[in-house]
Amino acid sequence: METTRLSTKGQITVPKEIRDSHSWGAGTEFTVEETRDGLMLRPVNRFPKTKLEDVIGCLRTNRKAATLAEMDAGVTAMIKERHDRGRY
Repeated sequence: METTRLSTKGQITVPKEIRDSHSWGAGTEFTVEETRDGLMLRPVNRFPKTKLEDVIGCLRTNRKAATLAEMDAGVTAMIKERHDRGRY
């Protein structure tokens, strides 16, 4: 368990190991919630909540859509390849 100390300016430093494991860099914003046991810090969502209707069709491609049979063949080939390498 890591410990930290409150500075005279009211700041708390999150230990480097924890920052690195969560990819929190300088400027990461957090919400602060008071709980029965103390405080809870949560990083602010990097992306706003969206609905499928808001983003559907935003990625364009010139490729022809694959058929279900082509997708099934691709999955089967990948499973066989992984099995041959000893992954499964």
